[in-house]
Amino acid sequence: MKLAVPKERRARERRVAATPDTVKKLIELGFTVTVEKGAGDGSSIPDAAYEAAGASIAVDAEQTYRDADVIFKVQRPLGPGEGDLDEVALIKPGAMLVASLSPYTAKDSLELYAKGRIDAYAMELMPRITRAQSMDILSSQSNLAGYRAVIDAAYEYGRAFPMMMTAAGTVAPAKVMVMGAGVAGLQAIATAKRLGAIISATDVRLAAKEQVESLGGKFVMVDDEEAREAETTGGYAKEMSDAYKQKQAKLIAETLKKQDIAITTALIPGRPAPLLITEEMVHSMKPGSVIVDLAVEQGGNCALSKPGEIIEVNGVKIVGHLNMPSRLAADASALFAKNLLNFITPLVDKDSKTLNINWEDEIITGILLTREGQIVHPDFSADLSANITKGGN
Repeated sequence: MKLAVPKERRARERRVAATPDTVKKLIELGFTVTVEKGAGDGSSIPDAAYEAAGASIAVDAEQTYRDADVIFKVQRPLGPGEGDLDEVALIKPGAMLVASLSPYTAKDSLELYAKGRIDAYAMELMPRITRAQSMDILSSQSNLAGYRAVIDAAYEYGRAFPMMMTAAGTVAPAKVMVMGAGVAGLQAIATAKRLGAIISATDVRLAAKEQVESLGGKFVMVDDEEAREAETTGGYAKEMSDAYKQKQAKLIAETLKKQDIAITTALIPGRPAPLLITEEMVHSMKPGSVIVDLAVEQGGNCALSKPGEIIEVNGVKIVGHLNMPSRLAADASALFAKNLLNFITPLVDKDSKTLNINWEDEIITGILLTREGQIVHPDFSADLSANITKGGN
């Protein structure tokens, strides 16, 4: 079985889907691994390290994809018209594509996979069940994003984070508010706390209160009946009512005025990011304050965020870096590659060294988008399968 690891070609992407460590383990499973030349450059992994682990180095994308049974990628492959190379066209029918495929924002790509008879697995849809935790790319990458958000905030902030008592006077600690206490938010809280800041945090899920307080933060939330039912069975936040949003916004507005830094992390799968910081709230913050918007790629939690830019409004810096995990490419690649390895390992029969997939397994049904020329994921099959039929396979 050939497993291919192409170079990432999308803008701002420095990660890679395999490391020398995971290559060794993939070979032990029975794969022959081909890595495209330069695929690990952005993550400080030279081609020689892959070769030493047992991989072969392909000179270009065409050689990398040729006859590959399994393709590991970080982001979805380029389709027609997206760049100088149509990667999807290089994938053979029946191949297994495993990556972060952005199905909610790139629905047209599902039709391409189906027409190409590619079995496409969107790793970001991984069910949040105990045995899938080691395969969860959202958690591993969000953890690093939350850490990096604090580091970026500290860089842009013109003052110190911890309290400092000197002969010349005392430096007050920074006040940091984290909005959204999921994986990224909790890591942001922990990192800011280690740097000596005073932490406040908010989340629509009441269950997050204990986690925030265990990390030394103060929990800020409208506590009512709706808040007690604000979490899905998968552990994600639900969309709240307009009435609740108004109450929460009022509370947040009063708290935000007193903060030096705000880090927003709130996301709802398949929907635009909820608006947490309005333009009016930005103007209410102190000059020199910093907002880091981790949701900027899905519309942003701050009304004034601009994707890929750092702007200043009324003395407040608003940071909208794209692809935050890629700003820590080496560590992000190591974790992402391990997630993919943990996913593929139980799918390989140890005796025959071949893939043996249980199509009824909830992990497979949770992330499989297309199979045998059809869109099979329930979130997308109804509105897209008709297009496949009309266009032909």
